[in-house]
Amino acid sequence: MLESIKKFLSHGKSHVFEIIIKGLFWLAPIVAISIIILWIYNKISVVTGYLFQIIGLNPQNFPFIWTIVGVCLLIFIAYVIGIFVETSLGDFIQKLYSKIPGYGTIKELINIFNTSKSGEKKVLVVLIHGFSKEDYNIGLMYSTKESIVKDHYTVTLSMTPIPNGGYMFEVHKSKIFVIQEATFDSNLQYLLSMGVKSMAEILKIEPKNIDEFKNIEEYLKS
Repeated sequence: MLESIKKFLSHGKSHVFEIIIKGLFWLAPIVAISIIILWIYNKISVVTGYLFQIIGLNPQNFPFIWTIVGVCLLIFIAYVIGIFVETSLGDFIQKLYSKIPGYGTIKELINIFNTSKSGEKKVLVVLIHGFSKEDYNIGLMYSTKESIVKDHYTVTLSMTPIPNGGYMFEVHKSKIFVIQEATFDSNLQYLLSMGVKSMAEILKIEPKNIDEFKNIEEYLKS
């Protein structure tokens, strides 16, 4: 056991911090959903207890039946809500909530967390020109929608070693190159290493010439 712990810690502080961040990203949506389910179940439990009393039964004397009825009601309500969200009224309510400040951000963050834990490439890791023609920065594209400026796209350059801050740039499509092998997690490792690990090392690939990367226009067409 001690050997395993020593081996884990031998990777260094950046590795431990990286694992902690990934763990939090994985945990966030699970905790949020669990809190919602428990809150709904507690409300249903009160309703179930009230129904038991109406028919002359003390719910405390039938804890197993009380739990089964509560779980069945929870599943039924979740099923009804699942159907409801697909209706035009459900879509209308979601649009109303989207006007509340922060709602859209929270929804997008949960999507990013899910992308991170699954390793999917919904978040694009890209290269953009840096301070000179020969320099490049590694950034993220959370959306492939065109910017307010024609032929430009939004690229976020995160800070290191804390990746939850940074700067957003509107970059011309000809200056954005997609690292197709990279995922959100790959970029997170790169940031947390503070440059100790190169992106090529993280992806386990050989360094490439810039013309070997597809620009965003070519990537979207393919």
